[in-house]
Amino acid sequence: MNSPRETRSFPPYEQRQRDAERETTATLDKAHGRLERRTLTSTTALNLFLQQQLGWSSVRQVFRVTRECAWLDRETGERRTSREVAYGITDLTRAQANAARLLHLNRGHWGIENRVFYVRDEAFGEDRSRVRRGAAPQVLAGLRNAALNLLRLAGSTNISASLRSCTWNLKHVLNLLGIVN
Repeated sequence: MNSPRETRSFPPYEQRQRDAERETTATLDKAHGRLERRTLTSTTALNLFLQQQLGWSSVRQVFRVTRECAWLDRETGERRTSREVAYGITDLTRAQANAARLLHLNRGHWGIENRVFYVRDEAFGEDRSRVRRGAAPQVLAGLRNAALNLLRLAGSTNISASLRSCTWNLKHVLNLLGIVN
């Protein structure tokens, strides 16, 4: 027999509490023949659990980014869609970064990633590299990054042209390395 005075939270109260812990934002972009919608939902509800159970004392928010893309297939003319979901953890408080700011930071992160990896692949042919043993791949990646950073510090905006210049101008290379003025 059920007790007439069960102790349970009233659902509207729980919903208000969940809404206070969550924040959602979305962007809609149209470019390159695609329509992309990015939705980020952040919450502080998991902070206590992550701090106490996992020892992640600096956690301030967790978030989910959903990327939905729609485009027309050029060969068949059919509408195609894709959906990706990624999760993240940050030490930024809600006051430092609301959901819109987190989405902006997340997109900026991928811009940096794409910029570095695209240049490394195009300029150095990194994806075609056959080096696979031991620490050699990491060492070569470090050397490629050092070369890119050195060229960027020297003011290079066209990395491929700068690399070609370095192949036939030893004095320029030594100058970049600070060995000869």
